Amino acid sequence: MSSTAPISRGVLADRVRDRLLEAILTGRYEPGERIIETRVARELGVSQAPVREALRDLEAVGFVEIAAYQGARVRHPGKAELAEAYAIRSVIESLGAEQALPRLELGALADLQARIDEMRDAAMAGDPRREAISDAAFHGRLIELSGNRTLGRVWSSLEPVSRTYLTLGIPGVDVHQIVDLHQPILDALARSDLEGARAAIQRHFAIAGAMFDALFVDRDDDADRPVSHPHHGGLEAA
Repeated sequence: MSSTAPISRGVLADRVRDRLLEAILTGRYEPGERIIETRVARELGVSQAPVREALRDLEAVGFVEIAAYQGARVRHPGKAELAEAYAIRSVIESLGAEQALPRLELGALADLQARIDEMRDAAMAGDPRREAISDAAFHGRLIELSGNRTLGRVWSSLEPVSRTYLTLGIPGVDVHQIVDLHQPILDALARSDLEGARAAIQRHFAIAGAMFDALFVDRDDDADRPVSHPHHGGLEAA
C-alpha cells in the first residue's frame, strides 16, 4: 500500500475500522469478498490485533460476517435492512431538517446544492459509487447543520446501509431520478418551508425505497460462495 501512509499509533482499532468501512462503502471490498487480516495489517502498518478488533466491530453493525475457519467476509445487505433504514432515516432526517432550518445561511444552502450537482455529474458519468458518496454527503451535511450530535450518531449508524446499496450499481435503478429527489428538499429549505421539506424527504425515501425493493434481489447464499477480487488491491487509494 505504497500510496497510503501507515496509521499512527493511538486508537488503532477505530482507525482500522474506519479504513475498512470506507473500503466496503466505496466498493474496494465487494459483498462476499474475504477480508484477510494479515493483508490488512501489512497494508496499514499495524499488528493483526487491531484489525481483528475492527472486524468484530464491523460484524456487530452488520457489515462483515466472521465464520470459524473461514475468517471475515463482507456481508451482502438484505432488502429488509434497506426498508428499515429508510423508514427510520425518513423520520430522523425530517427532524434534522427542522433543527437545521434556523442555521441555513446562504453558504450552507450553496454547499448542499454543490452536493446535488456532484450527484448529477456522477449520474451523467455513470459512476454509482461517486454518486453514492455525494448522496451521503448531502444528507450528512443536512444532519450536521442540525447541530444535534445524538441525531448525527443515530444517522451515522444507518446511512452506511443505504449507501452500500447505492454503490452496488443495481441494474435498472434510475440514478437520475434518485438525484432529482434531492432538489425539492433543498428548494423547500431555501424558502424556509419546513412542511415542504418534510414532505420532500418522505417522498425521497418512499420512492427510493420502492425502487430498490422492486429491483434488489437478496443473495442469502453469498456467505457460502467463494469470491475473490485480487484486482481491488485491498485498501489502496482509489
